[in-house]
Amino acid sequence: MTTRRTLLKSTVAFIALTLAAPVAAQSSEPIPVVATFSILGDMVERIGGEHVSVTTLVGPGGDAHVYQPTPADARAVSEAQVLVVNGLDFEGWLDRLTDASDFEGLRVVATEGIDAIAFEEGDDHDDHHEGEEHHDGEEHHDDEEHHEGEEHAEHDDHEEHAEHEGHGHHHGAFDPHAWQSLGNAVIYVDNITAALAQADPTNASDFYQNRAAYVAEMNALDAEIREIVASLPADRRTVVTSHDAFGYFAERYELTFEAPQGLSTESEPSASDVAAMITQIREEGISAVFVESITDNRLLQQIANETGATVGGTLYSDALSDPQGPAGTYLEMMRHNATTLAQALGS
Repeated sequence: MTTRRTLLKSTVAFIALTLAAPVAAQSSEPIPVVATFSILGDMVERIGGEHVSVTTLVGPGGDAHVYQPTPADARAVSEAQVLVVNGLDFEGWLDRLTDASDFEGLRVVATEGIDAIAFEEGDDHDDHHEGEEHHDGEEHHDDEEHHEGEEHAEHDDHEEHAEHEGHGHHHGAFDPHAWQSLGNAVIYVDNITAALAQADPTNASDFYQNRAAYVAEMNALDAEIREIVASLPADRRTVVTSHDAFGYFAERYELTFEAPQGLSTESEPSASDVAAMITQIREEGISAVFVESITDNRLLQQIANETGATVGGTLYSDALSDPQGPAGTYLEMMRHNATTLAQALGS
C-alpha cells in the first residue's frame, strides 16, 4: 500500500511539472533587442544568450558609415525593448531612424564611460594615433575598476559634446571606433549588461554570469595581443590602413597607424594626402600596408605599387566577417587583426 501511494504521488508530481512547463516557457520569452552594427550585435548575444532576440541593423561586412536604414529597420526598432548603440556620432543616421520608429524602449550607449580620443581643430586625414589627447572630464576606467551593476543604461552619450561641424567627416569631435581597444570593450560589456538587467531583471543573474565569462576571455586576449605586439621591433610598428579606424588599438598596444582616408569611409583623401603618405612610406621603410574589409582598397593597392610595399593582409575595423570567416565574432576579429599585423610587420 505504501509503495502504491508513493507511485501515485510521483505520478501526480510528474503530471504537475509537465503541465507547468509550457507556462514557464511562455513567461521567459526572449526580449527583443536591436544593435546598430555587427560588433555590438555579437556582444549582446554573448551577454544575453537565450534570453534575448537580437536584430542587427548593419550586419557582417556592412559599412555603418554609409548605411541607409530601411522600413524593416524602423519596425524592428519600434518593437525593441532595448536599443544598443555605439554613440560618439558613429551612427549618423540613428536619430532619424528612432524618430521615424517612435522608439519607447531603453537606449544604451555602449561607449558611455570610456576615455574617448579627441580630435583637435583641423585634424583630418593625417591623424597620427600615438598618445593623442583625450577629452576632459572623463575619468579613465581600468578593466578591474568597472564594476557590475553600474547604471550606464540611460546616460546621455558623448554625442552632446561632439556637435562640432567639420570634425572627422560626419563624426563628432571624438574618435568613435572605441571597440578597437579590449579595455574599452569591457566597458561596452558592462553598459550592455546593466541595460539588459534593467530590461529583464528576472534573468539579471544570467547576464552577469555571462558577462564575467566574457570579460575573462577579453582580458586573456588583451594580454595575448600585448605579447604579440611586444615581439615586434621598435622600428616596425607603423601600420598603414585604408581609413582611420584603429586609434584605440594603436594607443592600447603601442603602434602607430596612418591612413590616407579620414575617420569615415565617406571621406576622400586629397592628392597631397596620398603624396605625403607615399613619401612617408619610402622614408620610413614601411614594408607593408593593410587593406580593410569594408573599404574600396584600390587606393591602398596603388600606394603599395608606388612604394614597393606589400599588402600585408585584410584587417576588420567596423564590421565582423561572416560567421565562417576569420572575424566572425568580436574576439576573433581582435585576434585576427593582431596576428595579421604581427605576421606582416615582423617578417
